[in-house]
Amino acid sequence: MKTLGKQSWPVLFVSDQLQKQTDEGAWLRDIVKTLTEENGCTAMFCSAYGDAHDIIYSHEDLGTIVVDWENTDFGRVHRKNEDLRDGNSGARFVDYIRSRNSSLPILILSDRASIESIPNTVLEKIHGVIWKLTDTPRFNAGRIERSVSDYAKTVLPAFFGNLVEYVSEYNFAWHTPGHMGGQGFLKSPSGTAFHKFFGENMLRADLSISVPELGSLLDHSGVSGDAERFSAKVFGADKTYYVLNGTSTGNQIIWRSQVSPGDACLLDRNCHKSLSHAMIITQAIPDYMVPVRNAMGIIGPVDFSTVDQSKRYVMSALTNSTYDGICYDARYAEQQLQGAGILHFDEAWYAYAAFHPIYKHHFGMSLAAREKLIFCSHSTHKLLTALSQASMIHLKFPRDIHESEALQDDFHDAFNESYMMHGSTSPQYAMVASLEVATKMMHDNGTTAHADIMEEAIELRRKIAHIKNEETGEGDWFFGIWQPDCVSTKSTKELIDDQSNWVLQPGAAWHGFRAAELSAVYTMLDPIKLTFLCPGVDVHGAWSKTGVPAAIVTRYLGDKGIVCEKTDYYSWLLLNSLGTTKGKQGTLLAELFRFRELYKANAPLENVFPQLVDAHPARYRKQGLRDHCQEMHEYIRARGLLEAMVRSSRIIPDRTLIPADAYRAIVKKNVEFVRLDALDPVRNPRTTAVMVVPYPPGIPIMMGGEELNEKSLPIVQYLLARQDFEHRFPGYAGDIHGIDRGEPDADGKQYYEMMLVKRP
Repeated sequence: MKTLGKQSWPVLFVSDQLQKQTDEGAWLRDIVKTLTEENGCTAMFCSAYGDAHDIIYSHEDLGTIVVDWENTDFGRVHRKNEDLRDGNSGARFVDYIRSRNSSLPILILSDRASIESIPNTVLEKIHGVIWKLTDTPRFNAGRIERSVSDYAKTVLPAFFGNLVEYVSEYNFAWHTPGHMGGQGFLKSPSGTAFHKFFGENMLRADLSISVPELGSLLDHSGVSGDAERFSAKVFGADKTYYVLNGTSTGNQIIWRSQVSPGDACLLDRNCHKSLSHAMIITQAIPDYMVPVRNAMGIIGPVDFSTVDQSKRYVMSALTNSTYDGICYDARYAEQQLQGAGILHFDEAWYAYAAFHPIYKHHFGMSLAAREKLIFCSHSTHKLLTALSQASMIHLKFPRDIHESEALQDDFHDAFNESYMMHGSTSPQYAMVASLEVATKMMHDNGTTAHADIMEEAIELRRKIAHIKNEETGEGDWFFGIWQPDCVSTKSTKELIDDQSNWVLQPGAAWHGFRAAELSAVYTMLDPIKLTFLCPGVDVHGAWSKTGVPAAIVTRYLGDKGIVCEKTDYYSWLLLNSLGTTKGKQGTLLAELFRFRELYKANAPLENVFPQLVDAHPARYRKQGLRDHCQEMHEYIRARGLLEAMVRSSRIIPDRTLIPADAYRAIVKKNVEFVRLDALDPVRNPRTTAVMVVPYPPGIPIMMGGEELNEKSLPIVQYLLARQDFEHRFPGYAGDIHGIDRGEPDADGKQYYEMMLVKRP
C-alpha cells in the first residue's frame, strides 16, 4: 500500500556545486547521500535558478527547497520572463517560491562571509540557514529530514489526515462495506481486476459510518464537521454542508428546507433540471425570469426588467454563471430580487470565484449579511478538484441569525432534517476527503492556481484572435472566440488585473445582446470559459454565404480526443480549468488547423469521419468535408433553425398545472406518448407532463404542466425543425430531455414523441 510519508515529498537542491569536484561539492553530495540512503527521503537536483522555476511550477509535491545563496548558474530566463542575472537573484527566487507556496520550507545554504548579504526580507520568508562546510552531513541531513516531516504533517487537512492514519493502521474490518477493505474483491477474477485497477488505498479507505475516528457527516460531528467548518471559512460562508450525490441533490436539499406547498417562487428559466425537480418535491408555484439570447444563440443573463417587483416570492434561484460564462454582479441581483425572501445562487460551474480578484462582487458568498438568507450550491467536482458528485452547499445567514448562536442552532436543526432526507448513512469517505482537499488547495494557493489558469486562458484567447486577424486573404478563415475586442489589443496582465475589461456594456457590438434587453452593467464574461465561434453567422444574425456548423467541428475534435463541454449551431464551449495544460491547448490549436486544411481540400468524409460513413454509407460516402459543411449550413439557414431556437427560448408557455401536479399525473399513469407531428396545438391544446430541454441550448423550453397551444406554437415548430434536421443529417441527433424517439420507420427515420397528460 502506498503511504504518504516523507519519501512522498522530495527535497529540491538548487546549487551549481553539486557536480563540482570541490570541498563544497563533496560536502553537499554527502548530505544528499545521507538524506536519501539513511534518512529515507528523496531528492531532486537543479543547478540553475531559471530551471528551478519550472520545477517548482510543475511540482506541487516538494517537501523542502534547499537554495544555494551563492549560486552563480542562473540558467535560462524562466517562464515569467524575469531575468535572474542580477545581484538580487537569490531574493527574487525566494519571492517566486513564496508566490507559489506560502508554507513550503526553504533552507538557505550560505557561508559565514555572506550572511550579511541575505536581506531581512528574505530571512523572514525562510525556515533556516545551513552553514556550508560546518556540522556533519548526518546532522544537516537530519535537519532537512525534520523539515520535510514537519511540513508533510501540515499538508493533510483534518478529515483526510485521519482517514490516511486509520487506513495505515491495518485494522481488521468486521463491519460494512462487505468487501472489507478490498479483500472481498479478491475472491473472483473480475473482483481482482477491480482491485488491481482502483488500488488498495482507495478500497481500504472505503469505510463504514461505524468508524468513530472519522466523525459523522449526518451529524456534522468530529473531523467530518471540522472539514465542513473549514470549507465554510475558506469559501466565505457562515455554514457549509457537504453533499455526496451532486448539486442536483444539493439544490433539492435547499428548496425542501425552505419552501412549502403553494409557495410562490421565482426561477431563472436557464435553470438546471434539479430546480424543476425541486418545484415538484416542494409543490411550489414557479414564475420564471427569461434569459436574453443573441442572434447566434449564445445565452446571456436574465432581463431583470421583466420581474414583477410588486410580487412577493418565498425564494428565488439564479444560475450563476450561465452556460456561456456570464457572471452576475451579486449586489445588483440582490437589489433586483427584493421581492424574494431567500436568494439561491446556483453556482454549480463557478465554485472558484472566491479565489481570484477578477470575480470581485460576482458570486453569492461575496454579499454581506443583511436581511436575506443566501444559499450557494457548488459542484465542487466540476471545476475544482473534488471527485464526481462531490458538492457543497454554502449559506450566509441574515443579520439576525448571523449575530445569534442560538438562532444558528435552531436553523441548523431544521435544515438538517432536509439534509438527512437526501443523505446516505453510508457516505463514501473518499468523496468527503476530496471536498476537504479541494478546500485545502484553495486555502493554500487558490489565488496563485487560478492566476495561472486565467493567464493560460487569456493567452489562448489572444492567440486565437491573432490567428483570425491574420486570415485576411480571399477564402481565408479561422475560428473566433466570443470575447471583448480589448482582448486582442491589451496585454495579458492588463486583462487579468482589471475586471472592467470583461464587463458586458449595454450596446457593445462584441456580445450581440440587444441594448433594450441588456440595459445596465451587471454582468461580466468569465475569462476561463471559452466560447469558440464558427464561420457562418455572427452575433447580430448576419449570415455568410459559406459556413462551418459547430456540430461538425466538435465531432471532428471528439474523434481526436478533444471533448467539448457544449455545442450550439455555430459555437462550442471549452473550459480552461485546473486540469488544463499547455499540451491540451497546443493539441487543440493543431487540430483546428488540421480541420481547416481538410476543409479546404474537401477531404472525403470516409477519411475524416469513417464511423459516420460506415453507419450511413448511402448518405455520406461520396461527400467531401467542405461540401458537408456547406450543405448543413445552407439547411440551417434556409429552415431558420437558429432563429427558431432563439424565438422559442423567449416564450414562457401558459401553465395549466403546477410541476408537482404534472408529475402526479405520471405517478397515476395518467399520461400518454403522442407523436409531435400529430399535435394540433392551436385547435387542440395539450399539457406536457415533463420538461423539455433541447441541447443546444440546454435551457428548458417547456416545463411539466405547461400547455402546448397557440402561444407555444413556435416551440413545437422548432422541435419539428430539429426532427427534420436529424432526418436530413443522420448521425447528428441532438440530446433532448423530455423527447422520446419512436421506433425507426422503413426509411430508418425516427419521430419525436412527447409525454402528455391525458385529456379528462
